[in-house]
Amino acid sequence: MLLNKLTEYDIILASGSPRRKQLLEEMGINFKVVTKSINESYSNDYPKDKVAEYLSLLKADAFNMDNLGHNSLIITADTIVILENVILGKPKDKEEAFNMLTSLSGKKHRVITGVTCKTRFKFHSFSVSTDVYFKALSKDEINYYIDNYKPFDKAGAYGIQEWIGHVAIDKIDGSYFNVMGLPTHRLYSELSCFLSEN
Repeated sequence: MLLNKLTEYDIILASGSPRRKQLLEEMGINFKVVTKSINESYSNDYPKDKVAEYLSLLKADAFNMDNLGHNSLIITADTIVILENVILGKPKDKEEAFNMLTSLSGKKHRVITGVTCKTRFKFHSFSVSTDVYFKALSKDEINYYIDNYKPFDKAGAYGIQEWIGHVAIDKIDGSYFNVMGLPTHRLYSELSCFLSEN
């Protein structure tokens, strides 16, 4: 069983996201949180559906594995929102959040989370995509959400687990937890393979 195997590792979640921390805890995994600052830039020519995976790898590469124990396991993740082939990042202020949510209103978008698992000896990256369908939102609804939930730390300016997810999302096609920021089912499967390989 994977959880037994994971007890052999000193696991580090390299993310300050409270949602990822919550999800990893709910998977029954013991870990500590350590974050590193990186330059999250990428070429405009880079395939958009690979950006999240690329950024997760950058976060993993920020760790000098020589300074960590032989049994250290780093888990990093990055989530992006893609609407009509445009990546929506984290809004810098209320105006940008309002514009993002207005653009999402009544449309389908994709949420992609890239994940990297890394030990001193190897690494593995993957990404998961979920389609999210928003109903049409009024200006009052958008303003209410921003004023009460301040989604400035979230890609696309929203959190599916918050009020807006309950009232504005018609349906999703794919993993709900992926939209929260960590595709737990896929992570469990990928870790099982990653740690069983020599």
